[in-house]
Amino acid sequence: MIVVERNSPHHPGATVLLEQSHALMRSLFPPEDSFFLNIDELALPDVHFFTAREDDAILGTGALKTYDGYGEIKSMFVAEEARGKGVADAILRQIEDQARAENLPVIRLETGDALVAALKLYVRNGYKTCAAFGQYLDATRSVFMEKQL
Repeated sequence: MIVVERNSPHHPGATVLLEQSHALMRSLFPPEDSFFLNIDELALPDVHFFTAREDDAILGTGALKTYDGYGEIKSMFVAEEARGKGVADAILRQIEDQARAENLPVIRLETGDALVAALKLYVRNGYKTCAAFGQYLDATRSVFMEKQL
């Protein structure tokens, strides 16, 4: 059974996955088009960080960064061996539940145009493309999406 819970990005299992995610982003996108939060930034008070686990094995990560009037999905990543098991969907549901608990009317995200599986995940869960927002106004390899809550 997959369990999604609040956790620290400094947890060893979470850190391993975050480092894999960061390495993937660096391999796919130039620095000016990589917008991941580092591990310390994911531990700040305005970020709700979650991990998904099966037994003691951490299989995925995801976070909600809160802003005035919206939340932003950050650091969605699933271990390669756990893909296709519903881990990303479970994390996304938890992030959305947290956004609702925070009374946020909309949740947004930025993802890379090369991340086909991520784009399919978001579309499957009701996200629609939208205009660039926040710090991303000059992003050239980004896809922006949002969902009304």
